[in-house]
Amino acid sequence: MNKNQPKGLFCQSCAMPMEKPGDFGSNTDGSKNNEYCHFCFEKGRFTDPHITKEQMIKKVVGVMKQMNMPDSQIEQVKTFIPMLKRWR
Repeated sequence: MNKNQPKGLFCQSCAMPMEKPGDFGSNTDGSKNNEYCHFCFEKGRFTDPHITKEQMIKKVVGVMKQMNMPDSQIEQVKTFIPMLKRWR
């Protein structure tokens, strides 16, 4: 395991930490999806199926900047997103 990899469950599309039940996406049968967050995956489908890895990085960086997250975390997520399941 990479020592820079976040601990716990996180979305395999956008890297958002998934801690509360409402953070998780849903499968076609309405059950919880353990791989993707509710922003990326609902009812068994990606909410933005045509987004590219580069567009996802730009989107996540924008949200992180709005949340005033540290530059070090923003730089980390830029290298982490390409390693996620959706982008491999």
